[in-house]
Amino acid sequence: MRTSLIELLKHALLDLKASWVMWILLALSVVDLIIIIERAAFLRSIRDDVPKLAAELDALLRGGRVRDALDRMKASRSAEAAVVVAGLRHADLGPASAEKAMAGAQALQRVRLERGLAVLGTVGNNAPFLGLLGTVIGVIEAFEILGRPTDAAAAAAQAASALAPQAIMSSIAEALVATAVGLFVAIPAVAAFNWYQRRIQAVGANTEALSNVLLAHLAAEVPLEGAAASPPEGKEAPDGG
Repeated sequence: MRTSLIELLKHALLDLKASWVMWILLALSVVDLIIIIERAAFLRSIRDDVPKLAAELDALLRGGRVRDALDRMKASRSAEAAVVVAGLRHADLGPASAEKAMAGAQALQRVRLERGLAVLGTVGNNAPFLGLLGTVIGVIEAFEILGRPTDAAAAAAQAASALAPQAIMSSIAEALVATAVGLFVAIPAVAAFNWYQRRIQAVGANTEALSNVLLAHLAAEVPLEGAAASPPEGKEAPDGG
């Protein structure tokens, strides 16, 4: 029973050949290319000068121009600015509320940034195994050719012995091509995945820096609109003279 099952599986693999593995790897390479291009275009579209943005935000908040600061953050397409917009909208509720709002907005932005990266990571991790599967199928085919019984006639035996090494080498070459294709698909996927992860980490660091600018003003004893604050009751403001 065990022998018949092994024979059945062997013949099934030999009938399928390794070509179907190649087609799967080809489809995965196309998917990888689409995701890599789309992510690169998306990250480029939301790029902004964050240090300059932080300086402008600080200057506007120091002048008590909260509405102008909100408009300036809305004008930026960056993920960092989108997080600060959520904090500015909750600034009147206090630092704790603004911080919670920015934490939620940052989580949503991270989902946007990581879209499609799971596919890249999966392909990068599993494409070599698919290539190895094709290689194993090719090796099985080579050994199957090597183990075929030769003809009883001497002439036929000589012909078979002359053609067998060529057929075996051809099968092994096809098997190694499957491994090469698997690596060819995996290497760009892993490289792009790692680069995009580093880019997302940089966006997260910039977001934290920009958010802390807002939280620093909200946590200050002087309110954001302190430039227009009236003097305490019973006291007159200095006339400057």
